Amino acid sequence: MKPLLLIDIDGPLNPYAALMRRRIPDGYALHLMRPTGWDYGTPLPVLLNPEHGQALLALAGRYELVWATTWKDEANEWIGPRLGLPPLPYVDWPSMLGGAPDGTYWKTQYIVEYAAGRPFAWVDDEIAEQDREWIAGQGAAETLLMWIDPRIGLLPADFEKLAEWADGRRGGGP
Repeated sequence: MKPLLLIDIDGPLNPYAALMRRRIPDGYALHLMRPTGWDYGTPLPVLLNPEHGQALLALAGRYELVWATTWKDEANEWIGPRLGLPPLPYVDWPSMLGGAPDGTYWKTQYIVEYAAGRPFAWVDDEIAEQDREWIAGQGAAETLLMWIDPRIGLLPADFEKLAEWADGRRGGGP
């Protein structure tokens, strides 16, 4: 069974913090969106790089791709098509932005529950050392937790690291 690749949108795929510097990073396009909660007023600005869709599709042979984002199923409507991705399963958070154990990010406990013992890689801009320690203490399967700078988003080297980890855990690499 393939490991899971749990993908956050805001930060890794949408380097939203780049907009604070009023610049669109090379390779990105600005999309104005109206997901649930953005029905009125200014549309939500989202930066997306179509190369990320190609890179994720290339990883689909190594991973089961899963949205791990507050966009939940709306990722398949607003984000996936713009990246050329098919509909993906998603983590349906039982509670968003609530309390979390031992100072961890609110998503962390649900990520472990969703993985249900399967190996997983997780890309998110909110991962911290407390999350790594808590996940290790839960006896989780093999994991790769990648903090992604929300000013930059995923880089080619990040996709290479994800491929190497998947290959290595299956005995195909170091």
